[in-house]
Amino acid sequence: MRVIIIGAGEVGSSIAAGLTDSHEVIVVDNNGDRVEELTYSIDALAIEGDGTSMSALEEAGIDEADILIASTDNDETNIVACSAAKAVSDVFTIARVKKPDLLDTWNRSKQAFGVDFMVCTDLLSAQAIVTIVGLPAARDADPFAGGTIQMAEFEIPESSPIAGQTVEKADRFDSLTFVGILRDDEVEIARGETVLKAGDYVVVIGSPKSVQAFGSELSPEQTPGSTEEIVIVGGSEIGYQVARLFEERGLKPRLIEEDYDRARTLAERLPHTVVMESDATDIEFLTREHIDEADVVVAALTHDETNLLISLLAKQLGCTRAVAVVEHGDYVDIFESVGVDAAINPREITAEEITRFTHQGRAENISLIHNDRAEVLEIEISDESILAGRTLEESMADLPETVVVGAITRGEECIIPRGDTRIEIGDHIVVFARTDVVDAVTAAL
Repeated sequence: MRVIIIGAGEVGSSIAAGLTDSHEVIVVDNNGDRVEELTYSIDALAIEGDGTSMSALEEAGIDEADILIASTDNDETNIVACSAAKAVSDVFTIARVKKPDLLDTWNRSKQAFGVDFMVCTDLLSAQAIVTIVGLPAARDADPFAGGTIQMAEFEIPESSPIAGQTVEKADRFDSLTFVGILRDDEVEIARGETVLKAGDYVVVIGSPKSVQAFGSELSPEQTPGSTEEIVIVGGSEIGYQVARLFEERGLKPRLIEEDYDRARTLAERLPHTVVMESDATDIEFLTREHIDEADVVVAALTHDETNLLISLLAKQLGCTRAVAVVEHGDYVDIFESVGVDAAINPREITAEEITRFTHQGRAENISLIHNDRAEVLEIEISDESILAGRTLEESMADLPETVVVGAITRGEECIIPRGDTRIEIGDHIVVFARTDVVDAVTAAL
């Protein structure tokens, strides 16, 4: 499959790096330094040029392209690139935008602007934050099978009661499967005899109820019902969307915004949110507003350094959890290593959403794990699948060892697979796989 990517920034480069092993990838960017860097870093054709111009699109081979992904940091550029591509070809176009208003317009008339699929970075980020906040101790989480299945990634703290236990002993939940262990930048498949160590990241798949119960046992101080006192720092578009989504869940968050005009606008748009005009780095203000009593503080300012400072201040004052927006993907591990409970990188989330379209329709949903070292995929079983009509034990011999089937949905039923579980045509399976075998797995399933 030929994929043209407009924009070689974090999103475009991340998508390109994940596709070069199995697809013909062409990247177009008007920054010569980026083009040169990409040429030497990944196996893709990098072209210096304006992705909205017909000459650049023709040089990239738009006539033979299957997908065009417009992923620059400029909404208008991305939309124009998609429109230009549609004018001369039948290519499937994907546009990344930041403004939710553009997504609203597109949703009212699908294929508006010449865009077949639109991804809104700020809204996706807000949804990810709300999902993680609703799950005790999670650092990453994604729903699958229409919300019937939950994938979550947890860090095991030293104080956790399961630290030092084997997977077999820790697996005390009816609808939960331990699928992966992330340890020292390596991905391990969770086996019964695997010992869970403090500092490990464990990936589980199961029913939302069981995943939440596991999170509560992992960190008993965080209970599912305790996330009611929420403080959002920063009235950015992401901050606003987070507050709006919490309001939809019946919660009444507090939001701190330093700019008077922006604070007033937010107060008018968020009827169930207490908007406070102040500098959130003012410790006296934070103390006076009882930040220590907050269940969660979400740092959603536009600068990574300030978000890190706010998160650490909140934790120092006694806040239970701190979640921060991190614009630079390289900083995510740094944030989490110094005490931030979850770091959300909008560009990584956007790349993840777009990537699922590159699996040639085989994956219904996809989640990238731990800097793309592993993936969780949802696949509908067809009559061509090697799993169809066979038990899981029979089928796994034909799949790589670094693959685990975490859950199965059959209609409204959630099934936690065992060796004798027979998989039927039409079932949806959620699998965990190391990135290097994903293409082989999706082809087989």
